[in-house]
Amino acid sequence: MKSLIVIDFTNDFVDGNLPVGQEAVAIEQTVADLTKRYAEQGDYVVMAVDLHEKDDPYHPEAKLFPPHNIRGTAGRHLYGALADAYDTHKDQIYWMDKTRYSAFCGTDLDQKLRERGIKEISLLGVCTDICVLHTAVDAYNLGYSIKVYEDAVASFNPEGHRWALSHFQNSLGADVVSVQEKD
Repeated sequence: MKSLIVIDFTNDFVDGNLPVGQEAVAIEQTVADLTKRYAEQGDYVVMAVDLHEKDDPYHPEAKLFPPHNIRGTAGRHLYGALADAYDTHKDQIYWMDKTRYSAFCGTDLDQKLRERGIKEISLLGVCTDICVLHTAVDAYNLGYSIKVYEDAVASFNPEGHRWALSHFQNSLGADVVSVQEKD
């Protein structure tokens, strides 16, 4: 069994309070299609979604980024076609709130993957050089094989996006692939 981890593809990150913008809009259908495909294959799909509290002065991101993915707001909802894919397959998808960049930090993700004997994870979502990167680094340090879909990740920082794709491959040994490549 494999796992797909979908990272932060929410309204706030696509076109809301902390928008990746057109780069995220451009990957919307690919993100939704991969999510559906993995769910229909019976793989373990994780929706890793940023969760912040309103006016939390203690969260380290409060000094770095505008408020985003605030509990109870529409900005935290899944974006576009991914919301439809989730609604269709929600019984097969594990929704996981995360409060740090990495989907592993402070969550039960590692435990859930190990319970299922999963050793290979695939990553997609936003931002390539922040939450996707930190999740990949933690996955590497925990011994997982990593695949990153280069046509299903995006960032508001084009230079950071390119650097992260290179880092995945050259420093973490990840397979950086496109959707058209055979899995």
